[in-house]
Amino acid sequence: MKKQQLLAAVILVAVVAWMGLPIVSPDNAETVIGDSRTKPITVVALPEGGADSESPDVVTVRAERINSQTYIERIRVRGRTQAYRHVEVRAEEAGRIIGNPVNRGARINEGDVLCEIAVDNREVNLQEAVSRREQAEFEYEGALDLQEQGLQSDVVVAQLKAALESSKAAVARAMLALEKTKIVAPFDGIVETRTVEVGDLLNIGAVCASILDDSPMLLVGLVPEQDVGALATGARVTGRLLSGEEVEGTVSYLARAADSISRSYRIEIEVDSRYENLREGVTVEILVNANEVMAHRIPSSSLTLDDTGKVGVKIIDRNNTVQFYNIEIIGDETNQLDPGIWVTGLRDTVTLVTLGQEIVFPGQIVEANFDWDK
Repeated sequence: MKKQQLLAAVILVAVVAWMGLPIVSPDNAETVIGDSRTKPITVVALPEGGADSESPDVVTVRAERINSQTYIERIRVRGRTQAYRHVEVRAEEAGRIIGNPVNRGARINEGDVLCEIAVDNREVNLQEAVSRREQAEFEYEGALDLQEQGLQSDVVVAQLKAALESSKAAVARAMLALEKTKIVAPFDGIVETRTVEVGDLLNIGAVCASILDDSPMLLVGLVPEQDVGALATGARVTGRLLSGEEVEGTVSYLARAADSISRSYRIEIEVDSRYENLREGVTVEILVNANEVMAHRIPSSSLTLDDTGKVGVKIIDRNNTVQFYNIEIIGDETNQLDPGIWVTGLRDTVTLVTLGQEIVFPGQIVEANFDWDK
């Protein structure tokens, strides 16, 4: 029994001694973990477009010198196109349509006839009113002559004068009724709808046609209350239609009172006159120029996170030390050939790590061949 215990103790000592021996790499028998002869990894920062190092002991990151620029903040508003004016032209006299109404989609000028109503007895009424006016003028002039001779009282003269004025008013009404048999366009525009045909009977107030004034066309939308303070009338605006077309214009109206439901403020933009083929009701993304700030334009791929999850970038300072800076994204550019984002929170000129930012850490020293004075 004692021999078995002794044998077990010897085996235990041998196993412990074997586990304590150092591990030697078969590929490099001279290199042992913890040996001072192990070569450290070197991190080198190179400019964009530079050639990578061929040494396995050198890790390469890319960096780019970026200067601050003036950036105009833009407020995005979802909106739509709208005609400057869109009215329904209605009849002011009742009657039957005798003239062919103007066609839908036709471009018309102010004063062009849209609908023509039959004259009927309106012309006869005018002739009758003119005759009564002439009679009233003759009677009034005769009364004045008699008054000068002392043969006519002032009361009779006043009555005849009132009759004369009444007859003149009747003539004016008859002429106006005759003029209103032709319903004309109130302004230049396009005939959007036509509701009558030849032979239809129009009552007073019935719609003849609707006219759309597309010069200029408007972009309208609702601005959130947190952004309205940065806007002003006269600001330049860029609008992106669903088709991809871009239009430009100027803010012509900014509401002072908020919408009771959305708590947003209505904004209207007059589109420049060179955009002639816009249609009403097209969805548009409105980008309104607001404040001017100093910002940096950087590639979105250079963004990273710190240990707390905040968004930022890594830069190399004048001492070749990696630093982390929190930034705020204030805009972006959707140009597919040269995409980028605009950020604030950096110094005027920085050397930004654009590739390999996950390899380096704040406080790390890197080798860089940049000329810091330029």
